[in-house]
Amino acid sequence: MTLAELATISGKGGLFKVMAPTKSGVILESLDEAKTKIVATANHRLSLLNEISIYTTTKEGTVALEDVLKKIHAEFGNDLGVDSNSEGAELKSFLKSVLPEYDEDRVYVSDIKKLVKWYELILKYAADILTSTSEEEKK
Repeated sequence: MTLAELATISGKGGLFKVMAPTKSGVILESLDEAKTKIVATANHRLSLLNEISIYTTTKEGTVALEDVLKKIHAEFGNDLGVDSNSEGAELKSFLKSVLPEYDEDRVYVSDIKKLVKWYELILKYAADILTSTSEEEKK
């Protein structure tokens, strides 16, 4: 599985696996034990995870979510030391340790909470994403 196969829908918690296209949208399955299926249409704000990036203060201006997730995995593995209910200062400190150049004015605590939740879901249900290399994904 790759991040291109995972999506998030604005207003709905969690992550979804892209299953198949339909005439009016796409069939998604929740990335949890429930395996709830929904059809996302043009009315939903759907984002594929491979299209998401985090604002930085570097010349490029952003870093791909995939790079950040892999860096978190390399540095913290299964124990982040924080969760999505941690204090804002703790979450900011966590992201600063992983991505020192993140833009503190444009990346909100709510964004970091989502990042932590998504990491935990991916670790539990699609851990191969965190360990794959770009060469593997091209195959």
